[in-house]
Amino acid sequence: MLTGYKNVFQRILSLTWRRSYHESISQTLACSPFSSHSKLSALRSSFFSDPSHCTIRSRQLSTHLHLCHCYSFSCSLSHSSRPTGPMDLKEVLKVLEQLAPLSLAESWDNVGLLVEPIKCRPIITILLTNDLTDSVMSEAEAMNCDLIISYHPPLFHPIKCLVSKDWKQRLAIRAITAGIAVFSPHTSWDSVKGGVNDWLVGGVGSGKVSVLSQAFSSAPQSHKLEFTARSQEELNTIMAELKGTNSGVSLQHTAVSSETDGFFISLICPDSGLTPSVQTLLQHATPSQSLSILQVKKRPLPGYGQGRLSVLDEPVTVAAAVQQMKSHLGLNHLRLALGAQQTLESIVSTVAVCAGSGGSVLNGVKADLYITGEMSHHEVLDSVAAGASVILSDHSNSERGFLAVFKKRLAGHLSNSVTVALSRADKDPLEVV
Repeated sequence: MLTGYKNVFQRILSLTWRRSYHESISQTLACSPFSSHSKLSALRSSFFSDPSHCTIRSRQLSTHLHLCHCYSFSCSLSHSSRPTGPMDLKEVLKVLEQLAPLSLAESWDNVGLLVEPIKCRPIITILLTNDLTDSVMSEAEAMNCDLIISYHPPLFHPIKCLVSKDWKQRLAIRAITAGIAVFSPHTSWDSVKGGVNDWLVGGVGSGKVSVLSQAFSSAPQSHKLEFTARSQEELNTIMAELKGTNSGVSLQHTAVSSETDGFFISLICPDSGLTPSVQTLLQHATPSQSLSILQVKKRPLPGYGQGRLSVLDEPVTVAAAVQQMKSHLGLNHLRLALGAQQTLESIVSTVAVCAGSGGSVLNGVKADLYITGEMSHHEVLDSVAAGASVILSDHSNSERGFLAVFKKRLAGHLSNSVTVALSRADKDPLEVV
């Protein structure tokens, strides 16, 4: 069995991934059929004209985009569906997921429900905080909090034990003891439309906003298999075998027929069905000789992703941008590095932002002004040399103000029996002295 699968994977790797395609597909991922006999003939001809078409050459490999109808998440829920009675933890988590799907979080992040009480109880009080610290936990215990939503995940790295000598593990123990659930959204809030980064870039003024690092659909990876069959009988046999070897796996296909060229079949299968599907097709002569595999790229989500770039409706000076961000973030002081050849009176027309630590996201972005929480010394030097001025607020100060925005958003979709509060103990650990 292992040898068989090894051979299948070797054959998969030997197939040339070819022909870029830009088909728009429906939400069911049904592929559009080829519209003419001439196109079918051309495609079929491409399969067999080169006997070495299965030889892979690294310079021939390319990424094939599969353009689909884009969709986006809504940052507001229907008020008609607002609960009227007590809510349990699962109901609140469902609302949080609808407001900012966890699938938007970065792959390295640790988001979602991090601490779950042993005994379920109604959610009456929710505490919002940027960081879960000892003082914030004491605040939550004093107010008999039922759920803490901590923007930053208090538990991030895997742990092998749960002991009180580690301050983060101690917080988890205290939460469990007090029956308090802990949830962290982190980068899902950064990526979502209307989230942290949209709030941050809005501090300088209105403008045409775009995403710096595009988010894509969380749908499972899928593949497009294209092959030919000589007759209807052979096609029926192949499809029956494919369905038999992919029990429980959804397969969508289209077939275009020709009196002289047989059938051209386009099949979409999920990643889990790739190996058994290829193994089945390789058992038939015609599909085996014509098989082509295309990876279907996940759908982009317009307006979702990390970082934002704004082309301001009304350009401002660097000095004005600094004052506006002080007001927006509620800070008396910000750190500023002027770009090469720039002054406080230089005009800012484009602003790039990334909440938190934005050096990697902002790197190479063309903008007059960068705004983020923190950057390394050398990242600042690189930005300044490129002509961009830099405003740094310290890490959590670039995020904390969004909690007040989210408080109103969340409260509007929960039962009236649930109170949402902002932590008074939460603050950035750094201050100017």
